Amino acid sequence: MSRTLAQRLRALDQAVELSRDRSAPEVVARAAAVLKRAGERGTFAGDHTVVALAGATGSGKSTSFNAISGTAFATAGVRRPTTATAMAVAWGSELPGDLLDWLDVPRRHLVPAQRSAFANLVLLDLPDHDSTETAHRMTVDRLVPLVDMLIWIVDPQKYADAALHERYLRPLAQYAEVMIVVLNQSDRLRPDELADAMTDLRRLLDDEGLGRARLMSMSALDGTGVPELRQVLAQAVADKAAISARTAADVTVAAQELAGELGGATTPVLDRKRREPLVQALADASGVPLAVEGVRDTWKLRGGLATGWPFVNWVARFKPDPLRALRLDQSDRRLAPTAISRTSLPNAGPVQRARLDRGLRELVDAASEGLPRGWAAAVNAAARGHEALLMDRLDTAIAGADLEPDRGTGWWSVVRALQWVLLVAVVVGGLWTLFVMFAPALGFGGLPTVYWWNWPAQFVLLAGGVAGGLALAGLSALGVSVGARGKAHRVERILHQAIAKVTDAELLAPVEEELDRHRRAVAAVREAR
Repeated sequence: MSRTLAQRLRALDQAVELSRDRSAPEVVARAAAVLKRAGERGTFAGDHTVVALAGATGSGKSTSFNAISGTAFATAGVRRPTTATAMAVAWGSELPGDLLDWLDVPRRHLVPAQRSAFANLVLLDLPDHDSTETAHRMTVDRLVPLVDMLIWIVDPQKYADAALHERYLRPLAQYAEVMIVVLNQSDRLRPDELADAMTDLRRLLDDEGLGRARLMSMSALDGTGVPELRQVLAQAVADKAAISARTAADVTVAAQELAGELGGATTPVLDRKRREPLVQALADASGVPLAVEGVRDTWKLRGGLATGWPFVNWVARFKPDPLRALRLDQSDRRLAPTAISRTSLPNAGPVQRARLDRGLRELVDAASEGLPRGWAAAVNAAARGHEALLMDRLDTAIAGADLEPDRGTGWWSVVRALQWVLLVAVVVGGLWTLFVMFAPALGFGGLPTVYWWNWPAQFVLLAGGVAGGLALAGLSALGVSVGARGKAHRVERILHQAIAKVTDAELLAPVEEELDRHRRAVAAVREAR
């Protein structure tokens, strides 16, 4: 076996494995059979070349067999036994038993030959391919794919027989290099009639794609053309190229069939622009908008509690925390260790699921455009293979995303400290005012009054604390509101990134893998051909 043929066989093997469950099973099975047959043929054949003589009833095939082999093993004419088994004659020192067992040829003869030109030749006499016995035709059909070279014996009356051309010659056009068509009974024709018959037969063969098949004429009765045919066989045995040529033709046929299953279009390239609409559909279906809204509300709630006026913001503590309600607060140490693995986001509604299904359908349509049905179905299965678990994966991704709840809250502590300073000022100013009001009654008369900016100090503390606290709370509320919007946008990006990772892993990666499989199958078939 040549190095090139070995590479083609390896490429065909790769194409077969890549095409399983995607191309037509019978096509893949035939290609796999070629690989198996090539392996077995190399094991059993050794240096033997197997040549089969096939022909129709009355073509003189058995007489031709005896003339070519120089034996009388084949029984010709009406005495020929009606058997469904083929007969083999081998030249050499011993019969190639393993090879004949593999061919399942029970009738076998050995012609001792050490230096004969036919040494290592195995010549088969096949039953008539047009026999009325089904078993005869089955034997021919079984052995035709196994032999290295085929010699078709035809006669002047039936060389254009439709049964021969439509059932065997035309389908075997790829094997023309290892086929010889012999027009027998040439002794019955005048020279001009023989020339016309040969010209007509050559035209038929050429029209059927058998232009490379050798055409010869012979008379098995008087021996005309027999030495020339024997010389062709001797040369085939000497070259030892028939096995490789036959295997190469098998590989070509199998590769062409697989190529038809792969389609003629170029493997689609997944457009990454389709990723964003799909990510958006997945984000909507998994509750990202609700999570973003929860983050915005939580930021406002917590920011208000941190920076609001302490005398009134205690009421906000009774409001539920949206992030905790959605189980998205990773900073809450009181949650169980597994709490972040699931959220409390609601399931997708009919509208969200419809959008998601449309997004998946558009992805599959774009990725399978131009692919044959089996490969398109594989792309669809790849895109929807994890669909049952997709929502759980998305929920887990959202729950595990770092929403950075404490980022950007540093100024809250400064405002809170100022609020407490102003709170202390209000308390001190209030107590001081009460003390001044009730001091005479308590016997503390004559206390001096302290003025700040021409105002009593206690009034400055009280009024300034209240006004400053309210003003600071108002300004902080504005800052918290602006920060909430910014935080919501940032969290939306974070969650979309988490959703995009799930999209890539669960949807796009399997589709890309399937497309790459088709691409590699096309390359393997191209190399095999």
